[in-house]
Amino acid sequence: MTPSQSTSDQTLTHQPISVPNLKEAFWFWLKLGFISFGGPAGQVATMHQELVERKKWISEENFLHALNYCMLLPGPEAQQLATYLGWLMHRTWGGIIAGVLFILPSLLLFIGLSWVYLIYGQQAWLITVFDTIKPAVIAIIFFAAYKMGKKTLTNVSLTTVCLITFIALLVFNISFPLVILGASLAGYIHHKVSPETSTEVSEATQINPSHPAFFKIGLSGLLLWLIPFALLISLFGWGNTYTQMSWFFTKAAFLTFGGAYAVLPYVHQASVEQFQWLTSTQILDGLALGEITPGPLIMIVAFVGFLGSFKQELLGIENLFWAGALGAIVATWFTFLPSFMFILLGAPLVEATKQYNKLNQMLKFITAAVVGMILHLGSFFMIHVYWPQGFAQTPALLSIGITVISLCLLLMRRWSIMQIIGLCLLFAGFRLFVL
Repeated sequence: MTPSQSTSDQTLTHQPISVPNLKEAFWFWLKLGFISFGGPAGQVATMHQELVERKKWISEENFLHALNYCMLLPGPEAQQLATYLGWLMHRTWGGIIAGVLFILPSLLLFIGLSWVYLIYGQQAWLITVFDTIKPAVIAIIFFAAYKMGKKTLTNVSLTTVCLITFIALLVFNISFPLVILGASLAGYIHHKVSPETSTEVSEATQINPSHPAFFKIGLSGLLLWLIPFALLISLFGWGNTYTQMSWFFTKAAFLTFGGAYAVLPYVHQASVEQFQWLTSTQILDGLALGEITPGPLIMIVAFVGFLGSFKQELLGIENLFWAGALGAIVATWFTFLPSFMFILLGAPLVEATKQYNKLNQMLKFITAAVVGMILHLGSFFMIHVYWPQGFAQTPALLSIGITVISLCLLLMRRWSIMQIIGLCLLFAGFRLFVL
């Protein structure tokens, strides 16, 4: 397909201001992969500043359209947004390059940091650093729930779904997929009881995909999932941890509406309680690592994959690092592959679904349930950080203080996540070298 053909099947609002060549775009996405700190909000802001304001490669209208689209999808919205913007500029290969380079530096960092964590994790200095950051991470989780809830919980029905989800997880320990199913059913019933006025979508905003291209990309995505999955089964068997990780993270990619913080409750429930790949303390340490490294926060799946594979010595006692590295790659591959397919296949299709209020209602109720899940995750981590030895002991007052101060700075002073983490690292240094 020539550039002129590529551009002709877009409406005017989908045309970049000035399209860079593929080499320029490649180096930009690689640089972004190393500087994309600050979680999803920070990463979206960085892309807007660089692509819309500075380089003027993407128009404001295109950027907002892409962002709204990605917010509808399950999975990491920042990585999907990078893939979408790359696709806008250079179609399929542009999207692949942008999406891969956005996560590759983070994957390599997580493999290295996971190894360091396992080797030096019991060192006093590293324990002090983690003990200082983890209470701030709890504040960040509750802040994420607050921001999502402020936008999502707009009526009594949605607020009720959020509270029921929180209680169901806290008291009855209901599995994540059942919660999603229940929220979807509640949204469907709500639509039947009080349907909203249908919104028509103008013909100009609908994009008709090329059927051969659609089939080719879809088949490629299916094979890229099926071949590694079949290879893992043939080499290790269905019950092996690598195979179970590939199947679990595939499900996680399709079930987690609401971004990285929506993935965490599901990953925690399965990896700690069901498969016992790692402990609650370790997954919270992984989340702390995710907050201080570039790339999507959902890259914590690489940490889970590394520790789970390392712990079980899947390639033998002499190959512990390579076992962990393969686990991190497996977790990352099967988590992010569906996100690429959602963008490369789904843009025209999701545009068409905007007229279906039934689907929109179900998505709203799912997002309300996600807020409840995030609140439950924060509460669960609170218990483990404030009372690590159980409720019989006195709560860790220093940890509570760090959480309260972090939450106040986030809510009242509008500090960024990186500023909070930076302050915690400074305080950890003070505790190590002064106290």
